[in-house]
Amino acid sequence: MTAPPAEPYGSWPSPIDAALAASLDGRPEYVGTVGPEVWWTEPRPAEGGRRTLVRRPADGGSARSVLDAPWNVRSRLTEYGGRPWAGTERPTGGPLVVFVHHADQRMYAYEPDAPGNPPPRPLTPVSATGGGLRWADPVLRGGEVWCVLEEFTGPAPTDVRRLTAAVPLDGSAAADRSLVRELTDDRHRFTTGPRISPDGRFAARLVWDHPRMPWDGTELLVAAITGTGGTGPDVLAEPRTVLGGPDEAVAQAEWAADGTLLAVSDRSGWWNPYRVDPQTGEAVNLCPREEEFGGPLWKPGLGWLVPLPDRLVAVLHGQGSSVLGVLDPDTGDLVDAAGPWTAWQPTLAVHDTRVYGVAASPRSGYEVVELDTASGHARVIGARAADPVDPAYYPEPQSRTFLGPGGREVHAHVYPPHHPERPAPADELPPYVVWAHGGPTDHVPPVLDLHIAYFTSRGIGVVEVNYGGSSGYGRAYRERLREQWGVVDVEDCAAVARALAAEGTADPGRLAIRGASAGGWTAAASLAATDLYACAAIIYPVLDLTGFAQETHDLESHYVDGLAGPPPVLGLRCRERSPVARADRITAPFVLLQGLDDPVCPPAQAERFLAALRGRSVPHAYVAFDGEGHGFRRADTMTRALEAELSLYAQVFGLERTDVPKLRLEP
Repeated sequence: MTAPPAEPYGSWPSPIDAALAASLDGRPEYVGTVGPEVWWTEPRPAEGGRRTLVRRPADGGSARSVLDAPWNVRSRLTEYGGRPWAGTERPTGGPLVVFVHHADQRMYAYEPDAPGNPPPRPLTPVSATGGGLRWADPVLRGGEVWCVLEEFTGPAPTDVRRLTAAVPLDGSAAADRSLVRELTDDRHRFTTGPRISPDGRFAARLVWDHPRMPWDGTELLVAAITGTGGTGPDVLAEPRTVLGGPDEAVAQAEWAADGTLLAVSDRSGWWNPYRVDPQTGEAVNLCPREEEFGGPLWKPGLGWLVPLPDRLVAVLHGQGSSVLGVLDPDTGDLVDAAGPWTAWQPTLAVHDTRVYGVAASPRSGYEVVELDTASGHARVIGARAADPVDPAYYPEPQSRTFLGPGGREVHAHVYPPHHPERPAPADELPPYVVWAHGGPTDHVPPVLDLHIAYFTSRGIGVVEVNYGGSSGYGRAYRERLREQWGVVDVEDCAAVARALAAEGTADPGRLAIRGASAGGWTAAASLAATDLYACAAIIYPVLDLTGFAQETHDLESHYVDGLAGPPPVLGLRCRERSPVARADRITAPFVLLQGLDDPVCPPAQAERFLAALRGRSVPHAYVAFDGEGHGFRRADTMTRALEAELSLYAQVFGLERTDVPKLRLEP
């Protein structure tokens, strides 16, 4: 049989088109149990990017969506959201769930098995113009929903208060804001929802304040739940701090069935699980390892551990990516679940001996997985990652450690070009794109991503860099970026790109960089700092340090204090590092992709950046999307964005491609 002829890198045909990659974007989130049933939220890119609520019945039947369009189960708390739903079994049978609807940010109650199938009914009032009320991280308690309330008090994004509130389940507060009980005051800027002890006597929650981010330092508060002498509903007593502080980040707190308080803290330099005495604050490390059993608390309701009924604890742990294990807190023994899954998301739920989570591998996307701790058997029970094309087209990631400036370690995942029917040309090195993740306090695990396969199956390599500042490798690795944003991230990405070129893996003349959000900052800052890259894809980026501090949402309004420096030095750092201030140094072509409804990285920054380039002969394209915010969600948006990015690479790298519209680059 004659072998197929070699074709140039970047010119290979692929069955993974942009529309296919977009249609499968997103992953299940916020797994929970309602009695023996398993519920979660799931994306619908083809339905305007909404998220639906999915239910898997107790008899093990097929999971199905319980809310049709236009219902969209997503909170906008702090703009990034938080756990948007909770559920319980009704005494009369059938589930009762409460959820936040994205369009109006009201909380609704829904009883899908009630006679006549009544629609969801509102529990919270209509928000006032300009932001109003938002809700997240709910828990059902008696006739109320206890949750986080975010209330905007003025026109600025920072005119806001957050506290723990109790919403009546009877719907009486839907027309009367005064019937929402405020269980705490707003002395702390940020809070998670309450975690209530099994005996109902205590509530635990995490709080923090500006200028800290939740991975810098949080406090674990415990408050007694007290009645009012039989004359009124339960209230929260004055809380006490039992763990955490300005330099200790507590990422999660949960109560075990026996009343033990468990927490995830990085006081050792790594997020490890602790048993905490709620009276004295004495904390015992249950598994002291140089591994992460937690992560950055970007949204309330994330979870890396969940107690089992038999005193065991299901945990996520690892370096760089997390696997599921079962921890014996008395001995410290930890046994990992069997199966192909190599990366688990921070959402876990338990019913009896079964643990539920969301996991993926280099050969499969994210799916809902059940582990039976009694038998050790694990299986997929929902959102099964079916192969839309022959898996032979998937890339095989190589997790590697490179040396950055000063000999520091830089972690990355390399995805070489791969095609089952196109041999690599013997006389050519492939183009490579460096992917800088967002956050920047985040990380990327080596899992199947059709957006990556879209490029690698066409002959363009991808390398995802977990640059200094990324989570997943301990606090010291995160702290590398302190006041060094725009320096360490840029240097680490460049070090990986240069290493791939030096070893003969990548073509040094055809290197690109791309990133979204904070990764967009790194991509744009890299163009201004080095001539290493031939082009860049810059996606809903930060482009101006001072502008970001003034214009972004409340959660990140002081983020740059730690990333670049406090206000007295921020102006200088902005002039030294911001792409807006250094636009005169940029000569490489780029595409800038921006959502016009983005409250985190507003389009005003993109417009200032383009204005700074005006009159200079830098080929570029600006593609803006109405109705998109921070993170593209609509299938048509993602399709157009991927095709624009590929067209940029084709034009700059000299690739023959006729399968995407040509992106018009303005001088």
